[in-house]
Amino acid sequence: MGNGAIALGALAAGVNLVAGYPGTPSSEIIETISHYPHEGLHLEWSVNEKAALEVAAAAAYSGARAMVTMKQMGLNVASDPLMSVAYIGVKGGLVIVSADDPGPISSQTEQDTRRYADFCRIPVFDPSSPEEAYEMIQEAFAYSEKYSTPVLFRPTTRVCHAYASVETPDSFAPKAYEGFERDPGRWVIFPRLSYINHGKMEARNVEIGRDFSSLRFNTVEGEAAEKAVVTSGVSYTYVKECLKGHDGVRLIRIATAFPFPEDFILKALDGVKEVLCIEELSPFIEEQILRAAGKHHLALRVSGKLDGSVPHNGENSVELCTGILNTFLRVRTGYEQRDLSDAPALPVRPPVLCAGCPHRASFYAVKKAMKGRKAVFCGDIGCYTLGNAMPLDMVDTCLCMGAGITMAQGLSHMNRDTVSFAFVGDSTFFASGMTGVVNAVYNEADMILCVLDNSTTAMTGHQPHPGTGRNMMGNAVEKVNVEKVLEGIGVKKIVTVDPLTLEDSIRAVQECAEETGVRAIIFKSPCVAITKPDKKCAIDTAKCVNCKKCIREIGCPALITVDGRVAIDRNLCAGCGLCSHICPTGAIGGEQ
Repeated sequence: MGNGAIALGALAAGVNLVAGYPGTPSSEIIETISHYPHEGLHLEWSVNEKAALEVAAAAAYSGARAMVTMKQMGLNVASDPLMSVAYIGVKGGLVIVSADDPGPISSQTEQDTRRYADFCRIPVFDPSSPEEAYEMIQEAFAYSEKYSTPVLFRPTTRVCHAYASVETPDSFAPKAYEGFERDPGRWVIFPRLSYINHGKMEARNVEIGRDFSSLRFNTVEGEAAEKAVVTSGVSYTYVKECLKGHDGVRLIRIATAFPFPEDFILKALDGVKEVLCIEELSPFIEEQILRAAGKHHLALRVSGKLDGSVPHNGENSVELCTGILNTFLRVRTGYEQRDLSDAPALPVRPPVLCAGCPHRASFYAVKKAMKGRKAVFCGDIGCYTLGNAMPLDMVDTCLCMGAGITMAQGLSHMNRDTVSFAFVGDSTFFASGMTGVVNAVYNEADMILCVLDNSTTAMTGHQPHPGTGRNMMGNAVEKVNVEKVLEGIGVKKIVTVDPLTLEDSIRAVQECAEETGVRAIIFKSPCVAITKPDKKCAIDTAKCVNCKKCIREIGCPALITVDGRVAIDRNLCAGCGLCSHICPTGAIGGEQ
């Protein structure tokens, strides 16, 4: 897997510390390292991306090699230390892997990490395949140490989740490093130091751009031609597939978008009159070529996203690139699209909470308790975002991680006649929710916090977090107790309940709704993917009146109809028993 290749490449580079926060498509990098021998390497899932980068920066100050992993949304969380460490610099290698998600397939945005490289004025590497990612991550560490700068590494979903064969050493050994040496003039950021270092950064980036011009990952393929395609990342593999067997066009790959390898591109474009830029997300390389063309007065027509030749949004594909290239070249390329008109339609499976998911019961309890009352439900990032689906329809807002808690406060201040709820998972609570609760208590908000505690980070692959009692070093550690954290912050009303005991849950919500201030309900029940009940549910056909209330009320995928009658799909049923609480005739129960 591409993420595995990045992990093994980091191990081959002698990485000493790896920290990160799970987020698709990057999560498997740390998971892979945990499954390989890594003696002498510190490995952790940090509480969030900001903490991960700060831990890693300190390691790099010590001369060690450190890597941080996250998805593109996580880079926003880490942007505060990222901007400062760009100015401070590092001693050992510091590589920040920020996996972009064109599509987006599992993200809120399609933001482009290359923009952060330009914004922070630090180098960025853009691999096009798992094999290249393995080699390039090692090069990234070398450049980080050579220029004493953090380096961004930007794989995209199709690189992270592609598979390839990669040759690796028989064993890995962490780098030997000197340790931290006190030097306040270097490591303590003050305005004067930032001013001086900013000038050094800009001068250094010119040097790095020249260095990148000879880097082996920036390549030119094809004979001299008047037309050229400039591409990067996984789009390079798509374009190369399309151009297989086609002459009359030059293929140029940019693997280091910033600092832009200007000398390389000027040489590569010698004799070229028309350029098509194919890249995912922003027109970053296209803008750099336009800038170079203006600077050097090149008679060059540049096409891409800015003139509408390439879509701004979504991910690229071989099929999409074929159409774009056919138009640009004004001839058919060598790639032949297969006729799939007679292929059967793929089954449609909308995003839905798993059968037996305790979050469904939590949402349903709140919904039943608030029936007839005006309420607003602020969601958050995680499995529980799927509570927005019908028939639950229990998510009114969702912005970013932790925002549900603070948005509920804003809504409560402006809508005094409405009961404001905030839903957050246990992992998200630790990652970015606690400060929101502090804000709520301090600013006298009137809201109900619902912590959906399923004892894991479910959406990204069941990674541990501070509340699970174990860490990535394989050690059992003291669990951080959500209830005690809330007590420490100053929340006076805290109720813990199992959401699968529906009546108790409804009463807990009703009780909290009658009070004011900040109050919390911890709906605690393990994720169904980790802990499954022993028995599945069954329907007593003699009692079932086929009212379909169970289906209409909770939308569990295990509740289906067969020949017009309500039935339970035993392959999906987890035996949570929520449907048995809903059935008006008591027709649903556990298997005997």
